[in-house]
Amino acid sequence: MRVLVTGGTGHIGSYIIPDLIAAGHEVTGLARSDKAAAAVAALGATVRRGDISDLEGLKAAAAAADGVIHVAHRQDLLPTGGLDAVAAAELQVMLAYGEALAGTGKPLVVSGSIGSPGWDKLGRPATEDDPAVPGGPAYKGTLRVRNEVERAVIDLAKRGVRSSVVRIATIAHSTTDVAFLPLLIGLAKEKGLIGYPGDGANVWPAVHARDLATLFRLALEKGEAGKTWHGIEGESVPFRTIAEAIGTRLGVPAVSIPLDVLMLPGYYGFLANLVTLDLPASNLITRQALGWEPKQPGLFADMDNGHYFPA
Repeated sequence: MRVLVTGGTGHIGSYIIPDLIAAGHEVTGLARSDKAAAAVAALGATVRRGDISDLEGLKAAAAAADGVIHVAHRQDLLPTGGLDAVAAAELQVMLAYGEALAGTGKPLVVSGSIGSPGWDKLGRPATEDDPAVPGGPAYKGTLRVRNEVERAVIDLAKRGVRSSVVRIATIAHSTTDVAFLPLLIGLAKEKGLIGYPGDGANVWPAVHARDLATLFRLALEKGEAGKTWHGIEGESVPFRTIAEAIGTRLGVPAVSIPLDVLMLPGYYGFLANLVTLDLPASNLITRQALGWEPKQPGLFADMDNGHYFPA
């Protein structure tokens, strides 16, 4: 299959491209700079110069492929428009894919995230069949638009696109991780302690980036249209357990921080709203439908592999 990958030089994309090639697919990576083009080529993919901000160019690239995996985001919008602008731009990208792929039956697999607003009211772990909650007065800005993006992808199934969403765990860990876990570790080093909200019983899911790459490929190869998949390696983990694991490896205390203090400037900053999230979720449907079985080291085993806490 000729597969277009966007975001192929990012943390997850850099694992997706080699996984696809190893499975026999012909991969084209979208690259907007010379540096990105070199990185895509180094991964073994064909380079197509372009940018997801160019919707006409993106439609042409998608139409020329047999399938698309989309893990790119408009990070250039963060300084001026914040996450709201990034999410709004993503919605326009999904609509562009709809125009390019409608009626073709081609697969489109898009990255999402575990933790739809409103899941906290389920009273149980969220499953793949739980939809993104429609936006309303309680869910504004980024969270509302993010859900609109997921629903837009799923709705493309009605237009003859084999579209699906891979909801990614809060922590996607690997030797090249630059996201939430390194941020938490860096903050613990800076403060001399690692804090958790209240009793720390709120849970986060995790997944190894290599396992996640395999999931994207399986969704592309055989995922049904209009489905969501859960990229999590097992049961979600209490945030206190994650904090204590970081603290033990750094030799700093893990301490409870009252929620009202946690939200004040000077500690977690923009992460404050994230570390309080409670995100129980299941991956049973994903494993049964796609035959996906995480095989890489789990979160705590990966913490001991040397890249998060070098000697």
